[in-house]
Amino acid sequence: MRLAKRTIDALAPRDKQYVEYDSDLAGFGVAVYPSGVKSWIVEYRPHGGGRGVAKKRVTLGKIGALTPDQARKAAADILAAVRLGADPAAEKAERRKALTVGELLDLFDAQYVGPMVKPGTAISHRIALSELRNAHGGMRAEALTRGNIATLHARMSDRPYAANRAVAVWGKAFTWAASRGLVSEGVNPTKGLQKYREQGRERYLTSEELARLGSALADGETVGLPYDVDGTKPKAKHAAKAENRRVKLDPFAVAAIRLLILTGARLREILHAQWQQVDFQRGVIFLADSKTGKKPIYLSAAALAILAALPRIEGNPHVIAGARDGAPRADLKKPWAAVCRAAGLEGLRLHDLRHSFASVGAGASMGLPIIGKLLGHTQAATTARYAHLDADPLRRAADTIGATIAAAMEGGRGGEVVPIAGSKKGRAR
Repeated sequence: MRLAKRTIDALAPRDKQYVEYDSDLAGFGVAVYPSGVKSWIVEYRPHGGGRGVAKKRVTLGKIGALTPDQARKAAADILAAVRLGADPAAEKAERRKALTVGELLDLFDAQYVGPMVKPGTAISHRIALSELRNAHGGMRAEALTRGNIATLHARMSDRPYAANRAVAVWGKAFTWAASRGLVSEGVNPTKGLQKYREQGRERYLTSEELARLGSALADGETVGLPYDVDGTKPKAKHAAKAENRRVKLDPFAVAAIRLLILTGARLREILHAQWQQVDFQRGVIFLADSKTGKKPIYLSAAALAILAALPRIEGNPHVIAGARDGAPRADLKKPWAAVCRAAGLEGLRLHDLRHSFASVGAGASMGLPIIGKLLGHTQAATTARYAHLDADPLRRAADTIGATIAAAMEGGRGGEVVPIAGSKKGRAR
């Protein structure tokens, strides 16, 4: 049959792999595997080889990666090269043998990470790639073993989270390379590697900690926050007295921190937001792009008030304007460190503000689907980490059960739930 989308879609997997050949171009076909995977292939006998010479096969790519017309043209080019004396399968095998780990990672970076991965994620990908490149960059890609990966993984045992993420990136690089024919199908030394157990890194601010954070921010934009002086530096003796060592924070930095806690947005979503994306009437910032694609950030009255009070810098479209003309603020590292010191919240990450936003919603029994939409999660499993914080239903159940049991223990008198001072919950009496 002539291979086209309709005929290919109709090919069903069998117990064993089989090939359906094209009626128009000899040697061109589709290999159908028991798993259901289908790949374009071209078969040929080396130039000058008769019927007694075994055929060789070149896999062109998976169905979907190439259209029927693209695959047919690629097959025709290979068959033309064979007639001129080339042996594409042997050449491909030689390239695989010669390809080093470093070269594979460079190709993965240039052809996948650069064009396909968002800038923030690309940074962490490249850090992981550099770990593998520094350790085994000169080794042949197909010679890299699970043992090599396990040893490198073990060297990073003091950073379990980073180690596990790095293995995931390395695995993705080899899977990508196999799909491009750069390594043999199934070559992936990360498969089967046991990863480190990760402790949850979420931290949720208490009401008292939120109050300290708010107080530090207020001081930072009014009287300023205290700073330390390195007494070992030559100019330390000229520094102001300790009681006078205060520095005011950039109002845009303060506004960014407040927006992070009030919206649950990611850092770059706030720093890169532009005024044209802010809809004050609907109370939404419409992001054209984010980690999960297009996303609305819903604004409370408190968040809207912060935006309304911010000045607009002529020539700069960003809400959180930076020092450079037309650019957003690059980061919040220094002001955030100063705020955390002043509030006594050492070790608190900016991302923990997002977790705290979610924890307040979960504690108020707003429901995980709603919280997931506010945070911009695309998968329910991502929001499920906050399920244990939704304690209201459990408290109500405990109150009801406790009241009934207490009543029975007191001789059958009817249980009554009454409010506890300072709480909307109750206790039996």
